[in-house]
Amino acid sequence: MIIEFRCEREHARRWMDRETLSIDGRDVPLQIAWTATTESRPTGLDALFELERMVLHRGQHSGAGKLKIIPERTQARAGTADVIVDFTGAARDPNCSARLYLRPLFNGAAGENAALAAILAGDLPVIDIVNEVDNTVLDRGHPSGEIAAGLSGALETVMARTLTMVAAILSERPRIVPQLARPAGNRIGLQPAAYVARGLAVSIAKEIYRLCCYAPHWHIGWRFNDGAGVWQTGNLSGPGWNVLADPGHRFYADPFPITWQGRTFVFFEDLDHRIGKGIISAIEFNDAGPVGDVVPVLEEPWHLSYPFLIESDGALWMIPESSVHGDVALYKCVRFPDKWERHATLLSGLELADVTITQHNGLHYLFGAWRDGTGGYSDSLAIYYAERLLGPWLPHASNPVLIDRASTRPAGNFVTIDNKLWRPIQDCADGYGAALALAEIVELSPTTFKQSVRHSLKPGPAWPGRKLHTLNRCGRLEVIDGSRVEPKAHAFASKFPSTALAPRTNPSAAC
Repeated sequence: MIIEFRCEREHARRWMDRETLSIDGRDVPLQIAWTATTESRPTGLDALFELERMVLHRGQHSGAGKLKIIPERTQARAGTADVIVDFTGAARDPNCSARLYLRPLFNGAAGENAALAAILAGDLPVIDIVNEVDNTVLDRGHPSGEIAAGLSGALETVMARTLTMVAAILSERPRIVPQLARPAGNRIGLQPAAYVARGLAVSIAKEIYRLCCYAPHWHIGWRFNDGAGVWQTGNLSGPGWNVLADPGHRFYADPFPITWQGRTFVFFEDLDHRIGKGIISAIEFNDAGPVGDVVPVLEEPWHLSYPFLIESDGALWMIPESSVHGDVALYKCVRFPDKWERHATLLSGLELADVTITQHNGLHYLFGAWRDGTGGYSDSLAIYYAERLLGPWLPHASNPVLIDRASTRPAGNFVTIDNKLWRPIQDCADGYGAALALAEIVELSPTTFKQSVRHSLKPGPAWPGRKLHTLNRCGRLEVIDGSRVEPKAHAFASKFPSTALAPRTNPSAAC
């Protein structure tokens, strides 16, 4: 297979400087055909990118940076391309014989200017990959921008996820073209200079915020509910939410409750702001609420979070997120709740966040937010399946099955209601962890996947925190989490009882 990228010579970017494309772990050779520019770019764009490199990216080059063309690489290698990926806005040559002519569209338009227009309007664009041979849409996605600093960072993120989609198509595995949960809206765009100025102001504000506050500072909400819960109502109404008190310099997130051996505990991520690394801790609950102290239960040299729990073969197991370690590890409880031993590695050599498992039609299905080393962390869903918890785990035929920041990342346990399978998801359309959504699984097999988002949950009167992130329930006990502003002075004052601030025990303290 001969792959050819068509790119504009006058606006060559560093992300185009490649001789291969990674497809299913194989580095497939590609050639670059440099073409004439069909549309001018905003005046001073490269100068603005350079300013961002120095100020926002701490002097590091980004993929959106200008590429100096090496003369001997300006010509495509000999041979007629089987596949052309055209990143320009020029029309396709009707006499082109390539079997696939892929055109990335950004909010429905071709070329880098279309991507820039969407970004300058305040959002990352929806990406469609169209085969112009027959005008079919082969894939669609909406990238997330957690790491997209400035105009150049946003453009790099968009192009990185575009390459993810192109590689998935060229793998020749079946693609599932999704209906996005929240399509991009039309907004009034900013001029490049104004966009960068806004980005710089936001960066300065964030630095001041980090100096004065712990950010983000997640906290766990809990309540006892004898009636209809969040899954039944589709909202956060009902009994008031209480906040699990924390020491201020540590935050608690990703709560997973379970009753085991006659005792109920909530397991959660416990992160120390001072070192920036999380461990897994737990606290016991009785009929009145939390009792006793928070107990550390699992620590590794790397960051741990999202302690997914599952019962199988008479034992209790945990799969904490360890995406920074590049694997999905299974731990066995050898003494409840505070002693766990690593038992197996279910998957290795990949970044997979917030792993959550369900059983459906005789198989185990493992969901996780997947990342191929570039782009955002919350927009790509990968599924694996196995007959047993210990595996072997096989990839879904269409991985990544979904690229959509609003409906991808897991947010807690699957539930079954009226014989229908549901899952909570993180809606990151307005930023990481900004909201929750409840999605019904319409189709799920080793070769199919379809979900439909039925409810959206956002902070409000029932939960006045800044974000919503995880949802779980165990019997009467419902748990969620969100974030609040946590001034560092609070944590400092808590060390001195005479000046300590009153503990926060209700969500009205969140902001």
